[in-house]
Amino acid sequence: MIKHILISVVLLASATCAFAQHEELDKITDSISNEGKALYHSEWASWYGTDIFVAKCPAKRPLSGGYFSYETDNNLINLFFSKDAEPVVLATITFGKDFNAENYKLDTVPRKLNKIEHDYYMIRIAASKRAQSDTTFKYFKNTSLNIIPLVQKGVKKAYALTGPNANGVVIFGNDYLINFNEANEITTIKTLHKNIIPIYMKADSNKTILSTMHSHLPETGDFITATDICTLMLYEKFTPWSTHYVISKNNVSIWDCKKDILVILTMDAWKRIGADQKTSNPDKQ
Repeated sequence: MIKHILISVVLLASATCAFAQHEELDKITDSISNEGKALYHSEWASWYGTDIFVAKCPAKRPLSGGYFSYETDNNLINLFFSKDAEPVVLATITFGKDFNAENYKLDTVPRKLNKIEHDYYMIRIAASKRAQSDTTFKYFKNTSLNIIPLVQKGVKKAYALTGPNANGVVIFGNDYLINFNEANEITTIKTLHKNIIPIYMKADSNKTILSTMHSHLPETGDFITATDICTLMLYEKFTPWSTHYVISKNNVSIWDCKKDILVILTMDAWKRIGADQKTSNPDKQ
C-alpha cells in the first residue's frame, strides 16, 4: 500500500513539474513573439514611411536629422525630425494596422515633439551615437545597422539590427539590445548574436527553399530572439519560406512564416518527435 502511494506521489510530482515547465515555456514563447512583432510593426512603418517621405517631401529631406516609428492603439506612426538642437517634427506618416502601405496619412505641418515622441527621440539619438562610438558594435560590408527604439509599459530600450544593402539575402545576427533608465540614459548593452548569419532567399533558379534554419551558440541563448522574428516578418513575404527553425542546445524554436506563429519545443521533445516519425515512416529513413 505504501509503495503504491509513493509511486502515485512520484507520478503526481513528475506531472506537476512537466506542467509547470510547459506553462513557463508558453510564457517565454508569448513574450518573445510579442516583442518580435512590436519590433516588426516599428520597422515596417519605418520602411514604408521612409519611401513616402523621400517621394513626397523632397524639400524637407536636407532638414531631416533622422526618424523613428512607434505604435499606438490604432495606428503605426513614422516620424521625421529636424536637425535642430531642439528638434521639431518635419513630417508624420500614419498607417493603419491593416499593414497596407497605401493606407496612410501624411502630415507636414511642423510641430513640437510630444512627450512619448521626445522619449523615442532621446533613445534613438543616444543609441545611434553609442553604436557609432562603441567598439561593441560591429559593421560589415554591404550592410547597415538599423536602430529601433521601443517604449513599452515604461520600459525603454532600443534594438540594433543588421540589414542587407543587397537584394536576395536575409541577415540574422550582429544585433544588439540597448537598455535605458527613466532619464533616457543607457544602462546596459547586450550583444544578442555573436555572429552574422546570411541566408539567401533562393539557392538557385532550379530549387525552391521552403524551410530555413540557423543555430544559436550557448551565449545567444536557448530561444529564437525578438530580432529574429522581426527579420523573418520583414522578409518572409518576399520568399517562398514556410518555416524557419532556430536550433540551440536545449530547445528548438519553430516560426511559421505563413501564419506568424511561434512554437518552442525542448530538445528532448524534438528528438522524440523525430524518433516517432522514423518509426511510423521507416521507408523514409
